[in-house]
Amino acid sequence: MPKLLVLIPDRISDILVKGEYQPRYYNPGEVFDEVHVLSTTPDNPDLAAFQRTVGSAKLHLHFHPEDPTLISSWPGIFQRRALNRWARGGVELAKRIGADLIRCHGADWNTFLASRIRFALGTPYVVSLHINPDVNAVRRILKPGLSRGEARHNAFFEYLEHEGLAHADLVMPVYKPIMPYLTRHGIERARVCYNVLNGDHLRRKTNYQLGAVPRIICVGRLLDEKDPSPIIRAVASIPKLELLVVGDGPKRGALAALAIELGVADRVKFSPAIANDDLCKMLPEFDLFVVHTEYWELNKSVLEALLTGLPVVINRRRGEAVPELENADFVRTVDNSAASYHDALTELLNDHAKREALGRAAYAHAQEHWAPATTEAVYAEVYRGFLNSRINSAA
Repeated sequence: MPKLLVLIPDRISDILVKGEYQPRYYNPGEVFDEVHVLSTTPDNPDLAAFQRTVGSAKLHLHFHPEDPTLISSWPGIFQRRALNRWARGGVELAKRIGADLIRCHGADWNTFLASRIRFALGTPYVVSLHINPDVNAVRRILKPGLSRGEARHNAFFEYLEHEGLAHADLVMPVYKPIMPYLTRHGIERARVCYNVLNGDHLRRKTNYQLGAVPRIICVGRLLDEKDPSPIIRAVASIPKLELLVVGDGPKRGALAALAIELGVADRVKFSPAIANDDLCKMLPEFDLFVVHTEYWELNKSVLEALLTGLPVVINRRRGEAVPELENADFVRTVDNSAASYHDALTELLNDHAKREALGRAAYAHAQEHWAPATTEAVYAEVYRGFLNSRINSAA
């Protein structure tokens, strides 16, 4: 019975509440019969709901909480020793589990722990990276003029990230814009492996006829880098057009107020969260997917829309283009302005042939490059490769 140990920094309950876990997320291809998930964030999740992330495998859940007190006096040899002492409990747990492979999601306390398990036990580990931390920070503080405390904080997480990635047997960025970050860290054992999306519930859009009231959808966190204000203003300038904004964040209140100010609160609706299963089923019922993002990424919500064949309108981000979308003929790109969104929306809503052609091109390209069955098979292939290596070494 092959065993997988998954190390994550996440609070599982929060992700379950949002309904964002994909089926078999932690056991793609159901290669493993037994999956141990260890989080560095304490939690008490619903195990029955969490089971879907490992498919039919036997699920075990463990916790080895991070120790933030180690950050305040970083760096120094004594702090490194303290960090290694923190990892010992996780190493002992891994020894009892006896996993054949470790998979880390993200580069954080979890990947540092994986590196120490590898040193102690020889267990290989792979890391999937879902952002470029040099551009879209999660732990580190990206701003000029850092205080001494902020610089110390950044140095600590830079060390964690580098240690976890430098000793990994394979790093799997989920899109190409993460590669420059790996280059900076000197990581050569890397392979782009795209996210496995919800193939159980994504459905193809087959009808491109507009209803009496056209409907568009925008999905994403409501923060400055993904501010949909220009989209809302564009919708306000187009009669009989409805917009559903799915997502939550610090700008939600201001965006709701903007809809009221523009007199379109009856046409612009907000939904803080929709379970991913339900969202994937809903997408083909809309006429357009419209989004603003300055993140240097190929995010899941855009991929989901493309995989259904929903025509996508997306802005040209400030700075370097996302390689997967650069000069793409399967999305409609716009400037991040109400006028540019207005022009694209009116053009696509008034030209049925162009709208349908864009949707069909999106579906064809997405299925060729990011079909869930294809991306899941890539991870399964990686897993089996490590399992076979272990078997051959033992022989």
